[in-house]
Amino acid sequence: MTDRDRFYTSIRTSLFGGKLKPKQVEGIEAILAVWQADDARELAYGLATAYHETGFTMQPAKEKGGAAYLRRMYDPHSKDPARAALARKNGNLTPGDGVRYAGRGFVQLTWKANYKRMGEVLGIDLINEPDLAVQPDIAARILFVGMTRGLFSGKALGDYFTQSHTDWIEARRIINGVDRASTIAGYARQFHVALTA
Repeated sequence: MTDRDRFYTSIRTSLFGGKLKPKQVEGIEAILAVWQADDARELAYGLATAYHETGFTMQPAKEKGGAAYLRRMYDPHSKDPARAALARKNGNLTPGDGVRYAGRGFVQLTWKANYKRMGEVLGIDLINEPDLAVQPDIAARILFVGMTRGLFSGKALGDYFTQSHTDWIEARRIINGVDRASTIAGYARQFHVALTA
């Protein structure tokens, strides 16, 4: 991106209702500081993902919901047998892992196995210090590395953005199936317009 002023002017209008808060700019800058891909479509999709996953704050966050909700969703002893099985499959083996390894960051990194894998890739101890995933620089690295290498779902940005193909909607499979895929595709297109203006 060559013209930050033009970029911010564009997204201020198209995505932020005419006003960008300093914390939103700070979060965007954290992502721009670590994003290494040359393809503006990939950067746009990363920004759109963060925009959606943070509820438009552009600040890395912890998953909403109290301890009871997080235990039900992610603990190996959840009262929901399907959720308990999913927890065990994803490395949450000890009571309390559901709360400890709930979603964090720009992309809501979830499950002990994912914290372990991402920590190893980045060379940081996310198992013993999962709250590192909400530090803006680390959250941005998790976002970038996970999306470009396909570490969240097995699908990567390069699967959807090639020289001959752009698939804003199916790219959601990088993170979370096709949940809200059209909505996030719309955000990505707006970020792309701003990045390439």
